Amino acid sequence: MSRTPRKRRSTYRVLSALALLTLTVGAVAACGGKDSAPEDAAPSSGTSSASPGAGRSGVSKLHMITNDGHRLAFHVTRGNGHTIVLDSGGGEDSSQWKDLVPKLHADTGATVITYDRAGLGKSDVVPGPWKVESAVSDLKSGLEQLGVTDNVTLVSHSQAGEIANYFAKDNPTMLSGAVLVDANLPPFFTDEEIPRLVAASKPQVDAAKKAPGKPENRQLISTAEGFAPAHRAFHKVAWPDSVPATVIVSEKTPFDGSPVDAQRWRDAAASFAQDGPGRTLVTAKGSSHEVPKDRPDLVLKEIADMLATQR
Repeated sequence: MSRTPRKRRSTYRVLSALALLTLTVGAVAACGGKDSAPEDAAPSSGTSSASPGAGRSGVSKLHMITNDGHRLAFHVTRGNGHTIVLDSGGGEDSSQWKDLVPKLHADTGATVITYDRAGLGKSDVVPGPWKVESAVSDLKSGLEQLGVTDNVTLVSHSQAGEIANYFAKDNPTMLSGAVLVDANLPPFFTDEEIPRLVAASKPQVDAAKKAPGKPENRQLISTAEGFAPAHRAFHKVAWPDSVPATVIVSEKTPFDGSPVDAQRWRDAAASFAQDGPGRTLVTAKGSSHEVPKDRPDLVLKEIADMLATQR
């Protein structure tokens, strides 16, 4: 691991589900339709029993949260003090973290929350283009209904980096820190890079439109709609200085077959880490974009280190 101071894995996780498609044609797998890990409790209706303090310590409990007319699945492993929220990459549901949750809970004693974004796992499908603002609203509403309003460490992989950036900008007092795991970051989405991503992914998007009912195709199509203007806006988002962040960048990057894009990805991570106080850049040596799968030890360590600075 190097620091500077302060393929079942689907292509849909990367760069809002667009860029890696072109680099790994044929590697697409259906992600949106798989079930989440089994739960020890039936879904809760409403919010009255959805406190992170409910249930037995160390046991994940499913809570169905309603926001803006659709239901979302939040999985809560009760702990004490801090809350760690794990947000999955594009096209992935909460089961991406199933192997890390028990270890993370045991190591930190914190409450650990995972959730399925709209259209994934046990959460309802929301028609139309994917909008980061809606995703932020879903996450904030879910946490508030669960009684979580502060002291949150947000851990975000790939596409979830976009949600993290907007969430931190709008709700800095809710966060005590963040770990951004090979995440989409504003510096990457330049006027030069966005057209490359859109043009490169067009064949896959066109193919997906021939079978729009498939969950994986639905995710791709919804993310592709309005991609360029959405990411021009994302490029301008500023992370709040009050929220410390660890930026983990994979050694191979999502663009292992494209040196130009791979270097831009690394440069964006370095730029983000250097742009504000309390930020640390960590390289996941030997890892592909799938850092939670390839280097779970590193992810666990960086989350624990982030929590340690808050105590």
